[in-house]
Amino acid sequence: MGSGTATQGQWTTGLCDCFEDFGNCCMTCCCPCITFGRNAEIIERGAMSCCANACIFYVLNHVGCGCLYSCGYRAKLRSQYSLPEEPCNDCCVHFFCVSCALCQEHRELKNRGFDPAAGWAGNAHRMNAPGVATGMSRN
Repeated sequence: MGSGTATQGQWTTGLCDCFEDFGNCCMTCCCPCITFGRNAEIIERGAMSCCANACIFYVLNHVGCGCLYSCGYRAKLRSQYSLPEEPCNDCCVHFFCVSCALCQEHRELKNRGFDPAAGWAGNAHRMNAPGVATGMSRN
């Protein structure tokens, strides 16, 4: 995989292509809650902030249930872009390799034109159509 070209129905990168975005890979390994929070804010279109999502993930991760929360966002992302459930179901991917899953989801959002670090507000503004120019006038 690893092509980085966004097409409907296909992941743009593979689950284990983490080093394609080395900075995000390092951050996810050190603090996965930040990557999760950023991804979730974009996937939910700003319904909850990055900070709120990250805190929930952090707490649930410490009681061993983080993958149950994060796999739901993978399912939402797949639904938005008609992506296949691969290499196995979402909960298994997040249970066995949460860092790889979060990195893949982050790359997917970036390859589809989002900047997860900018939050939903930064991306929603960029996603709006450009304004229509008004006619010329004399001063």
